[in-house]
Amino acid sequence: MIRSTIPAAVLVVTAALGLSGWSNGGGNSGGGSSAMDTSTVKIADSKLGNILVDGSGRTLYLFTMDGHNKSSMKCDAACLKLWPPLEGKPKAGHGVDAKLINTTDAGGKPQATYGGHPLYYYAKDKASGDVKGQGIGKVWYVVDAHGKAVMKAVGQNSGQYGY
Repeated sequence: MIRSTIPAAVLVVTAALGLSGWSNGGGNSGGGSSAMDTSTVKIADSKLGNILVDGSGRTLYLFTMDGHNKSSMKCDAACLKLWPPLEGKPKAGHGVDAKLINTTDAGGKPQATYGGHPLYYYAKDKASGDVKGQGIGKVWYVVDAHGKAVMKAVGQNSGQYGY
């Protein structure tokens, strides 16, 4: 009886780890996106210069229509799936001014802001360093160390708001 229970337990643990997106080495493990580390924001070098990223290196964006310290984005479920907010209040990492980190209300949950701008991920950024959301609809941009939108072009982006 014990002998057959061990393989079943191993199978359950393995399946759970697979469903949770766990992989060794952290990064893209074949089709899934790298995990979001919302505990820290820091500055990282990218093809757009020094930009704001989360603790795992995932690029953070601002939505120019949000304004300062407001969660005014009218976003339905499909939009939120592509532009999930950075929830909580992260600590300042390398190159980040802790005084620029704050939160705003995102539907009952605290959403991180930097320089007054609510922060978002772009779901199609699958690995740290990806900046595929840059310039979409001329309203989505990566953020610099001062909390300003970096409006450099990185390539062709189609779709009015990326969805």
